[in-house]
Amino acid sequence: MQQEPTSIELKFLGGAGTVTGSKILLKTDTHQVLIDCGLFQGLKQLRLLNWKKLNINPAELDAIILTHGHLDHCGYLPVFVKRGYDGPIHATHPTREVTQIILNDSARIQMEDAEEANRGGYSIHHPAKPLYNLDDVARTMPLFETHDYGQWVEISEDIKFCFRNSGHILGSAIVEVRCKDRTIIFSGDIGQRKPLLMDPPVRLSKADYVVMESTYGDRLHGDVSPYQELKEVVSHTYNKDGVLIIPSFAVERAQELLLILNTLRDEQSIPAMPLYLDTPMGIDVSDLYLRYHEWHNLTQAECETMMRNVHVIRKFEHTQHVLDTHGPKIIIAGSGMVTGGRVLYYLEKLLSDRKNTILLVGFQAPGTRGNLLRSGANEIKIHGNYYKVQAEVKQISSMSAHCDQADLLWWLENFKTSLQQVFLNHGEPQASEALRMEIIDKLGFPVTIAKMGQTYYL
Repeated sequence: MQQEPTSIELKFLGGAGTVTGSKILLKTDTHQVLIDCGLFQGLKQLRLLNWKKLNINPAELDAIILTHGHLDHCGYLPVFVKRGYDGPIHATHPTREVTQIILNDSARIQMEDAEEANRGGYSIHHPAKPLYNLDDVARTMPLFETHDYGQWVEISEDIKFCFRNSGHILGSAIVEVRCKDRTIIFSGDIGQRKPLLMDPPVRLSKADYVVMESTYGDRLHGDVSPYQELKEVVSHTYNKDGVLIIPSFAVERAQELLLILNTLRDEQSIPAMPLYLDTPMGIDVSDLYLRYHEWHNLTQAECETMMRNVHVIRKFEHTQHVLDTHGPKIIIAGSGMVTGGRVLYYLEKLLSDRKNTILLVGFQAPGTRGNLLRSGANEIKIHGNYYKVQAEVKQISSMSAHCDQADLLWWLENFKTSLQQVFLNHGEPQASEALRMEIIDKLGFPVTIAKMGQTYYL
């Protein structure tokens, strides 16, 4: 890696030293491309970055390329459009659909939260305002241009790219970029070697530079079956005569849960408890699995099994009806890190009862309510009020949509020739550092942990 300025630059505007806000600027002497345009979540100092202007002019970008439709990778798009971006947003076909669902939900939650804060008077801003609204999302979606895996797309005379399957969520992609005479791989988020719903991530073999996520760079998921883990938690909660609340990401995680729970129910491995899906986003994404059957590894019958025996809750007023019903039940509700959404209303009512169980089934970023619950907090703040945590909190890691350390090394080791540098991003500091040491010791590749706002010359 050269230290003097050359004609290719990488600059990390988010997703460096943290797992949220992913934005990577690729710049030549004539063109600028942004890979991902994510929203910061979690710690307050990170969330405040969403309101600050970046040191780039969105109107000067030639293109934005999305790896996938999770909020931390696409959730800042409407802000860029508000600030003047009107170029193409490149994505796979399912990613466009997922992003539209995610952005609309994000806008609604922001608008509802602002209204709630203004009514309750617990915001320091007067009045509280959303970062963007539904109209901003509506202006964003026509900019999308969609592509298949393996299709080369030319952005300029010196930049072209291709999407490769990353195995993370529906439509997720590794981005292979040819920039001048060099190949740069942006991993996005990489799925496990043996994912439940997706095909395995594609392993590439040639690159000059690799930008790789490090979410679980310091841990292993283990060999426990998610079927066995869910079976034990469901049975345990049922025997307590309690309610199982599962905060869930709407994309991929909710669908995995539904498939596993219904399979266990069909096998009579768990009691036939009422099962509620209270995330409009999750419902819409589940429909996409039927429409995009070639983008995942489920059969038509398995897709139909996902939605069997499921009470679908679309309207907020029906949430209260679920809370009023007695007896054991399973509730899957957004959001996955308990940062907002319908799950907050369930927790307000159910958090203080020891009979109930809260099951965390995904990564919990620092500063989120999910992370507080995972860490054993005695109380959490919801809608301006504090609630005692009396319910049992459990976590399983076998359902993660991210590679663990071993799978990250397995994916990276395939780059056998010409790799000049690995950049690690999308990880908390301890995870990135642990993975850096493993890569150096076991693979011998040079590794840099990306720093926010720093420019790297290729």
